[in-house]
Formats: sequence, C-alpha cells, structure tokens
Amino acid sequence: MASRYLIILYFFTFYFKSLIAGSNSSFSFNDFGQNSRFDSVLALYGDAKAVNDGSSLQLTAPFNSSAGRVIYRNPIKFYAGKPKKLVSFSTYFSFSISSDSNGDGLDFVVFSDGYPVDLFDDNGSFGASNGDRFKFLTVEFDSLRNEKYGDMNRNHVGIDLSSFVSLKVTNLSSVDSGLNSGNRLQVWIDYESMSRRLEVRLNKFGENRPLGPLRFERIDLPKLWPENENFFVGLSSFNRNSSQLCNVYSWSFKTRRSPDWMHSEPLDPFLLKERQENEVKIHKKTDCVMRIFSVLILGIGLGALGSFIGMFVWTLLAKRQPISPEDYARKPVVHDKASAIEIQ
Repeated sequence: MASRYLIILYFFTFYFKSLIAGSNSSFSFNDFGQNSRFDSVLALYGDAKAVNDGSSLQLTAPFNSSAGRVIYRNPIKFYAGKPKKLVSFSTYFSFSISSDSNGDGLDFVVFSDGYPVDLFDDNGSFGASNGDRFKFLTVEFDSLRNEKYGDMNRNHVGIDLSSFVSLKVTNLSSVDSGLNSGNRLQVWIDYESMSRRLEVRLNKFGENRPLGPLRFERIDLPKLWPENENFFVGLSSFNRNSSQLCNVYSWSFKTRRSPDWMHSEPLDPFLLKERQENEVKIHKKTDCVMRIFSVLILGIGLGALGSFIGMFVWTLLAKRQPISPEDYARKPVVHDKASAIEIQ
C-alpha cells in the first residue's frame, strides 16, 4: 500500500515538474571564457567581443561610434505546453558603464524574426533600427540625455515599445544608482504571461534582489507580433561620439510556463501597501459602526431591564399595602317583645 502511494506521489511530482519546466528555454553564463562555449549559444555583432580572458563581454570599444550586441541564437516560442500557453520569462545580467556620459549606455531588447541584428543605426538609440520599420521591446539603461526622445537626464531607466520615446521612465538618481559611475550593477527583468506585466529591478552588484520593481508596464507581446510565433532576446550598446565602454560580466535567461492552478500576478508591494491601507480604513469604519451599534443595543437592553425591575418592585410593594375594613351600620338588637314595643 505504501509503495502505491509513493508511485502516485512520484507521478504527480514528475507531472508538475514537466509542466513547469518541460518547455523551458534557458542559458546561464557567469563568464565568457573558452571553457564556457558561449559562442555556440550567443552571437556577437559589431564591436562586441570577449575580453580579459573571457571574464566579460565588451560591447563597445574605446573609440567614437562604437556599437555592439550579444544575441541569444535560438528563437524562443511565445507559446508552450499542451494546451499552449504564453510563456513567462526572466533574465538577469550584470554590467558596468564607464564614466564617459556621452554614450547611450545599455539596453535589453526583445524582437521577432526579421529584425536586422547585424545592422546598427547611428540615428537610432543604442544602435537600434527605426521603430517605424521594425517592432521591438527594450528596457534601456540610458546614460545620455537625448532631448529628441524626451529623456529626463543622463541616468534613467525606461521601457520602450517600438519607439525610442519611453512609455515610462525612472530617475536612477533618486534611488542612488549611477549608470556611468563605472561601478558594476545587476539587473532583473521578469515578464509574467498571465498578467502581461514586465517588471524591472536594479541594484548594485553583490546586493540582494529588491522586493519591489523599479519600473513596470503591462505589455501584450503576442499583439506586438501577431504574425510571429517566436522572439529573440539580446543586449545592445552604442557609445555615439564618445569612448564610453560597456561591459557585461554575466547573463542568464529562462522561460517558464505556469500551471493552470497558479496565479501569476506578480506581487507589487506598493499596490499591496495601498490595499492594506484601504483595508485598515474600512476596518476602522466598520469597527466604529459596530461600536455605535453595540452601545445602542446595550442601552436598549439596560433600559428594558430597568423597566422590568421597576415593574417587578412596584408589583411587590403593591401587594404589601394594608387593606382597611369596611364599616357597616349596625342594627339594634331586640332582646324581648316589651323592649321592642317600647322602642317602636
């Protein structure tokens, strides 16, 4: 009997594990040396190359108008599993940007088949081609203020959708993170398929993953490329008229398919805090109403009890009052006939 339960448990464990991870597309590189064989998985374009014995990828060289990209070679399917469901994905990478603030910085790009990965446009952002011709999704870590695209400063994170004008922007100066400080930074980007939500987190290298996202946006990737079933991911950099260096030290990527019973809405601590504050307010209002209602019920109960006691006491006192005897007129008593005649 015990062995039967163990077999059933093993079956369900294997089923859910295959359901979540069976269609995964993933890679992970902590360095880019010869032993890692990254060139069989990752493709380099432009000036991108491995440097320092493969400890990092240098996307831009120290001269003007240098651009480079690293692209994951294999196409990633939008849908996986049976029945097919839109996949979620997560990526992590660490990088640094030199102190020259005249370069674009670094961006994470998602694009579909047909995108010219080997083409670098000097008029675009991060060397990307014009969004009127090609649709793309990028998360930019921008160290250049380009008034043409409405950039707020030289130190911000933005989410772009087929345009170099960001949908949403976050000023990194407000969270004490400098892109062009030369320090090593780390990034987490997560896309949840059920909620269609893209979340971006950033922190200094060696520090923990932040609980709340730095930036987020709801994006329906299948609607962005309705005619395609695959997409590609990569990292791109362009230093324009500067000698800005951009180095990538590690990069990992993973897709996953959430099971039907799992709610994939990511937790937003800011929304959670607002929801908790609203719940506290509602609870306080409800508590106040309940107190008033309780006082009213207590008052009515005490009043009814007082009335009952008063009537009971009055009834007892009324029964103990003395009763005065009634006086009746007495007739004379006749003892004999003579006396009766005399009286008449």
